[in-house]
Amino acid sequence: MLIEQPADRNSYRVNIDSLLLAGFAAAGKHADHAFDLGAGVGAVGLSLMQFNVASHVTFIDISPDTTILATRNAEHNGWAARSRILEGDVQKLALLHKGEADLIVTNPPFYEPNASVTPRSERLTQARIGDLGAFLGAARQLGGKGARSCYVYPAQYLSVLLGYAREQGLEPKRMRFVHSRANTEARLVLVECKAAKPGGLVIEPPLVEWEGEARAEEVRVLIEEARLLPRK
Repeated sequence: MLIEQPADRNSYRVNIDSLLLAGFAAAGKHADHAFDLGAGVGAVGLSLMQFNVASHVTFIDISPDTTILATRNAEHNGWAARSRILEGDVQKLALLHKGEADLIVTNPPFYEPNASVTPRSERLTQARIGDLGAFLGAARQLGGKGARSCYVYPAQYLSVLLGYAREQGLEPKRMRFVHSRANTEARLVLVECKAAKPGGLVIEPPLVEWEGEARAEEVRVLIEEARLLPRK
């Protein structure tokens, strides 16, 4: 899988979180049509196709620069016919494609607009600071009957994510915490939601990323399955 991304280090760079989210989504049933919200250069959505999780993927991002790269990446990997790249606001586009998705994935902005963080560039600000509620609302609009929506988010802000989800009628049904090492606090949480009644939440065993100086086997296998080749 070839991923072209900005060479500028002040832009958002693809990282392991994208693969972790795609691998988490892969544990559910195959989707005919998936949506990748805030897709950037397309790493999560492309991984869904690489892992044979989805037949078709629609990528949505507000940045024209990244949607151009997402288009190229779909072409690089031979998936242009299975991809649709849309530029614009996730909420507005979700209304135009209401109920189309079997699966929604998103690595949303980690910080609310009023957060006391200052990314080092305007592009990073756009990628990391935003309205989380807009992404949850878009996921709810896009999801058809029985649709799954999967998220990766900082573990320390799990309550914020779940609060927005429940405002939209989305209930957590599956959850997994990600730890850098077995003896450290959770770094991330992976969450799958559905429009359903409360209850039935499954907490999966934790995912540990490192064992000593080496990647843990589960993460190593995930990287090998993606056969990820970064390109500047």
